[in-house]
Amino acid sequence: MAGDRPILVVDDDQTLCAMLLEQLAVDGEFSAEGAGSIAEAEAALAGRTRFDAVILDVTLPDGDGRDLCARLRRQGIKVPIIMLTGSDEEADVVRGLDAGANDYIAKPFRLAELLARLRAQMRIFENSEDAVFTIGPYTFRPSAKLLQEPLKNRRIRLTEKEAAILKYLYRAGATAVPRQVLLNEVWGYNANVTTHTLETHIYRLRQKIEPDPSSVRLLITEGGGYRLDPEGTLRAA
Repeated sequence: MAGDRPILVVDDDQTLCAMLLEQLAVDGEFSAEGAGSIAEAEAALAGRTRFDAVILDVTLPDGDGRDLCARLRRQGIKVPIIMLTGSDEEADVVRGLDAGANDYIAKPFRLAELLARLRAQMRIFENSEDAVFTIGPYTFRPSAKLLQEPLKNRRIRLTEKEAAILKYLYRAGATAVPRQVLLNEVWGYNANVTTHTLETHIYRLRQKIEPDPSSVRLLITEGGGYRLDPEGTLRAA
C-alpha cells in the first residue's frame, strides 16, 4: 500500500525473516521487504525510494552485518538500524553500536519487544535534526521546515504548521487522518481553531507542493480527512 512505513529485514534465516515480514505487515502500519544477504540488502536499498528503518542480522552468508551497517552510515543513510545477533556479549554489542547501529537485540527475542524498540527508534529519528523523508519529488526535512526538489534545484520553505501537517500525515502512512484528529494533533485542543483553519492550510500547502494543484497527487482528500501519498501515484477522487 502506498504511504505505509517500509522496513528492510536482512536475515538469512528464512523462517525468522518470513515471520518478521508477516508480523510487521499485520496492522498495516509497516510494509516489509526481506533480504537474505548483504548483496540482496544493498540491491534493495539501491532500488527503492526509501526505507524508514533496517532490521539487520549480524551473521550473513556473504559478510558481517556490522560492516554493512558501517558502510551505510558512511554513505549517509541515517535511518534507524537495529542489529540482531546470536550473542549478547558486551564486546559484540559495543562493536555493533560503534558501527552505527541504533539498537542491538540478542536472539531469541520477543517479537513485541523488537517492535517496541523499532517504533521507539523511529520516533527518535523522526524528531531528530537528521530526519529526512521522501515525498514525491521532494526531500522533506521537518526540523528545518524545508522541502527540497533536487531535479529542479528548488527549495520550498514551510510554515511551522505546514511542516507539522506533512510530518503527521507521513507518519500516519496509508491511513487517512480525519480533519478533527489532524486539527487536534497540530493545533492542540484549541476551541478557537476550526476545521476551516486546517482546510486553509491544506490549500496553501497544496499550492506549494503539488506539481499541478488542480490534479492532486500527493496530499489527498479521503474519507472525511487527508492522506499523504509519498509516491504520488494516486489521484484524488
